[in-house]
Amino acid sequence: MTPEKTVFPLKKVYDKFNISFILGKAEEVYADEQYVLVTEDSGTKVRVEYDYLINATGPRLNFAATEGLGPDDGFTNSICTLDHALETRDAYLKMLERMEKGEKVRFVIGTGHPGATCQGAAFEYLSNVHKDLVKKNLRAKAELIWLSNEAELGDFGVHGIRMKRKGDIFTSAEFVREIFTDFDIKWEIQKGVYKIDAEKIYWDDYEGKKGDISYDFAMLIPQFLGSPLKYTDKQGNDIAEKIVNKAGFTLVDGVYGLSWDELQKNPDAWPSVYQNKNYKNIFAAGIAFAPPGPI
Repeated sequence: MTPEKTVFPLKKVYDKFNISFILGKAEEVYADEQYVLVTEDSGTKVRVEYDYLINATGPRLNFAATEGLGPDDGFTNSICTLDHALETRDAYLKMLERMEKGEKVRFVIGTGHPGATCQGAAFEYLSNVHKDLVKKNLRAKAELIWLSNEAELGDFGVHGIRMKRKGDIFTSAEFVREIFTDFDIKWEIQKGVYKIDAEKIYWDDYEGKKGDISYDFAMLIPQFLGSPLKYTDKQGNDIAEKIVNKAGFTLVDGVYGLSWDELQKNPDAWPSVYQNKNYKNIFAAGIAFAPPGPI
């Protein structure tokens, strides 16, 4: 599918609903005076005033947290942006050419940092690669490996999923294990990647043991950080600590600082309206909010 088939002009849609649309980059939030400084695509800086502010930026991709990770300064592929997806497509097609010539190719897909939290996107990609290879009659030439920091297979960073079918309850761990076994997909879990070179991915596991895995093609999700916005009061002081955590995620109405065991016992520690406690008119949605504990 070409990129042109996946995008459309947003302004026409917003105009229908009387929504003002500004194409640009938010740079700084003046929380006391209630406006955001935005640099438009033209380079012009504009002041956008607000009564309520919702941070829904999604993540900043922290490839630099893992040595050798990423398409720009590293050795691995990414599907996190449109440009990355196009580069990854081209790299994937080169792997197909090798398999068509009779070579066996090893694909490693998963997470590229101990703190990466978007296992689902990598799992989707792994499924897509498997299906495409089957369609092209090349699956026998590929070794597929799932490499993840998950506590168990099928955990997805959310403590797994329970499903009910015809009266039986089963877990995502059981479901994924059966699928991987049936489709000959190998897995390596409880592993945090700390370094990558042109031939190998280096990891340590939950017990501190170190190891590595060779690859021909790797697509690994990086650690996510919050968008690098500045937060300023009316005196020009930096007030970021009142609004975001050290990683740049918006602090909301959760209970922070609890141990994992305490968090497990206290579901009310998780936010309910995703509202900042110091500035009641600032909210966060999606990946932009700071969870009260590890995901």
